[in-house]
Amino acid sequence: MIELIVGLKGKGKTKVILDKVNGSIKEASGNIVYLDKNGKHMYELNNKIRLIDVSGYPIKNADEFVGFICGIISQDHDLEAIYLDSFLPISKLEGKDVTDTLEQLKAIGSSFNIKFVISMSLDKADVPASLQDCIIEAL
Repeated sequence: MIELIVGLKGKGKTKVILDKVNGSIKEASGNIVYLDKNGKHMYELNNKIRLIDVSGYPIKNADEFVGFICGIISQDHDLEAIYLDSFLPISKLEGKDVTDTLEQLKAIGSSFNIKFVISMSLDKADVPASLQDCIIEAL
């Protein structure tokens, strides 16, 4: 399952996703991972949430990013949710079509029972039609 938080740069998506991830820890029965383009929000996250600064890994394209996600999943059988802030830069999809990568994440989520909550700097109208039903917040 994927949930999308969309809006143009500077609209407050990071605050929304931080509130969601910190709120989710209360009911979580498994582990939660938060991926970001840097470690800037480390002190805003509950200490039970694992922060991964993706900038420290040599990811060159969206396929390598999906492989990176699969690596995280393979190492944690108790993983319940992955929150991805700044999705476009960390997945190397800025200015590119996000459909295939998001469909892959949706399939991975279904296979391993993992929820993906993704924030990305796209206007709601620019989100592909096949993914419009995944939008939970448009800013």
